[in-house]
Amino acid sequence: MTTRHLVDVHVLLVRGDDLLLSKRRSDDEFDGLWHLPAGKLEAGESATAATVREAYEEVGVVIDEADLHHIHTAHVVGSGLEPRLGLFFETRRWSGNPVNREPGKSYELRWFPLAALSESTLIPYSNVGIRAHRTGRTYSQHGWRR
Repeated sequence: MTTRHLVDVHVLLVRGDDLLLSKRRSDDEFDGLWHLPAGKLEAGESATAATVREAYEEVGVVIDEADLHHIHTAHVVGSGLEPRLGLFFETRRWSGNPVNREPGKSYELRWFPLAALSESTLIPYSNVGIRAHRTGRTYSQHGWRR
């Protein structure tokens, strides 16, 4: 039997030395923690097209796929998650001003200095890509037995 693996896309919107994060609104342990704009790849959609779509749906910015730079892939399992691949993209170019377009899922948006982010206030999955942005590590695995 084949277990499916979901594909998530995440985008790091970087403005100077700052990163845009969204404060999660949910009924789980992640309520009130900060995370990246992200979502699931849909059937028939490329990873970059999904990233562009999710950025527009969640924060209202328009990104050209050519301005997305893949920075990290994470193979993740555990914490109630189905096995998944998380693809993290960074961009410094977009049009429009970020706004909270999903108030049912997010309390607010805020810019944070990349150098001063507190891991304790971040959703761990998002932090994987943020850490990779700092270190340049392009692949990681989380939750798998060794």
